[in-house]
Amino acid sequence: MEAGDGKEETPLSSALSRFQLSEDYGFLLPNPLTELPAPYGPWMEIARELPQLIASHRLRSRVHQMPQLSTRHLRGREELYLAHLVLSFITMGYLWQEGEEGTVKVLPRHLAVPFWEVSQALGLPPILSHADFVLANWRRKDPSGPLEIENLDPIILLPGGESLRGFILVTFLVEKAAVPGIKAIPQAICAIRQLDEETLHQALQGLATAIGAMGKALQRMHDYVDPAVFYAVIRIFLSGWKDNPAMPDGLVYEGVSEEPMAFSGGSAAQSTILHAFDELLGIRHSQESTAFLHRMRDYMPPPHRAFIEEIGRAPSLKQHVLCSRDARLRAAFNRCVAALVDFRSCHIVIVTKYIAVAKAKAGRAEVGGWAGRPPAALEAKGTGGSHIFSFLKSVRDTTRDGLISA
Repeated sequence: MEAGDGKEETPLSSALSRFQLSEDYGFLLPNPLTELPAPYGPWMEIARELPQLIASHRLRSRVHQMPQLSTRHLRGREELYLAHLVLSFITMGYLWQEGEEGTVKVLPRHLAVPFWEVSQALGLPPILSHADFVLANWRRKDPSGPLEIENLDPIILLPGGESLRGFILVTFLVEKAAVPGIKAIPQAICAIRQLDEETLHQALQGLATAIGAMGKALQRMHDYVDPAVFYAVIRIFLSGWKDNPAMPDGLVYEGVSEEPMAFSGGSAAQSTILHAFDELLGIRHSQESTAFLHRMRDYMPPPHRAFIEEIGRAPSLKQHVLCSRDARLRAAFNRCVAALVDFRSCHIVIVTKYIAVAKAKAGRAEVGGWAGRPPAALEAKGTGGSHIFSFLKSVRDTTRDGLISA
């Protein structure tokens, strides 16, 4: 629940709202704005036409004609998030319009400067991140209708057609399924402090159930996303300019810095959910995986990052369960860890299908007039820059190591 939304504050909602979390939506931005104030019409016009402008190779010329707009008319978090969403999508389209062989070295001033200013205001990097792509990029078709995929649409799209729509919305459903698990975290910590074993047991049951629901939501990717389109069309537009051979020098943000800057592309590792669950359950990953995951925290909204850090400062759940000698608690704790292992195994299966299998069949894929060719720079890497298979398997295996033996 958002502070100031008219509902009565409870201890739980108060604990969550401190970190810009919602009892109903978790890390998702509740009911994002879909329109910016009138002065920002030129941004919205381009953003609404991105797939067509990219397919017809006209986006860069439209950006060059774009007026220099001040960000001073943007008011409040919701307007800033929509501005960041719009500018990040325009930036990715501008960079990758001609594929990885036709990259540019400079982002034009009238795009770079406002993007930088909005990013600074939100504490986000000036690149498309999970916070833009999923958390702030959704709307109901019927405002009174359910949060079902048939009643949802992304606010802004890039090339990828129905597969991109499905990719964004299935990821949204994973975030939504996590909400009871997110609410279980402050409940569990409070129960540990109060030595309330019954409430702790209930919180752990809720967490395990939520992780299971996340896995079911993730499996819907098979129904909505074509592997060939994901591999050849969608992935390049999520790519960053850090550790990317296609852009080895990074990107100059004109009017911001004369030196190029490097940022990682969008990645599921930028979602706060699994970071928070790992922190609560005391899961410890390898040094290399931990370094990558900690770098991905820089791409989260600062309040969400602070939520993970707050969990890390709380009393150790695992130590409490070990010391309690309560067989029910131990079983509930292990159900949470096992559910997390299953979720990560499910993620590996999906990545195998959408990257390894799609790569084996690799060819061009065309959606809405944009012909994509699989980006060579991403053959063995995720869009966030990790060596994706070794990373995912390592993280899954170290999660399994978190089980408490009988």
